[in-house]
Amino acid sequence: MALRDTIRPVLGAALGLGLAAALLLPRLPAFAEEAPRRLPEAVTPAAEQPGSHVAVFAGGCFWGVQGVFQHVRGVSNAVSGYAGGTRAQADYRSVSGGGTGHAEAVAVTYDPAAIRYDELLRIFFSVALDPTQVDRQGPDAGRQYRSALFPQDAEQARVARAYIAQLDAAKAYARPVATRIESGAAFFPAEGYHQDFMALHPDHPYIAANDAPKLEALKQLFPERTAPQPVLVKSPPA
Repeated sequence: MALRDTIRPVLGAALGLGLAAALLLPRLPAFAEEAPRRLPEAVTPAAEQPGSHVAVFAGGCFWGVQGVFQHVRGVSNAVSGYAGGTRAQADYRSVSGGGTGHAEAVAVTYDPAAIRYDELLRIFFSVALDPTQVDRQGPDAGRQYRSALFPQDAEQARVARAYIAQLDAAKAYARPVATRIESGAAFFPAEGYHQDFMALHPDHPYIAANDAPKLEALKQLFPERTAPQPVLVKSPPA
């Protein structure tokens, strides 16, 4: 069981009793091996039609991934959820077992007139995760914490493959990028208490140790892309 799973099964009850109870939980260390860095721009930019688009990213704890994208200019919504498995098993208790095929994921709604898919990929790989880790992220281990991209169309799949190949060819990391490209997977929103978690509970021990540094890296490495206030969850993407 992942260290994070020693916290999360009791979170619902802890939040019901009050945030103070959750804050008594011990601080967990971060185990990411690759430090954040400002990666190069994609040499294969996305060619996207005008209008609203959705991109789905998985990079371990969805709290942190959501928290990063909620502060990216051009993003209008970022919803924590599950991708890769079935609707029947798209709940936290089932996904935590690691055998549903789901990954904790975030559906990001964006306007390519403000930020393209390849630019979102650049931010994701730069600050939201260590993409060289396999079936884990930081203190959390299991297939549900894998690094994955869930393209919503052929153009996203093309751009994702090209950017990963670009990073590997440039030896951007000491090890190859382990991020998987999983096309055709449906996305299912997570339970309400997981939404906006970083924004609502910035002092939670898990957030402070593992996810807040990702947001700080966004601010430092991509100040021109950082929104001062998070975009909180609206309706889940269709």
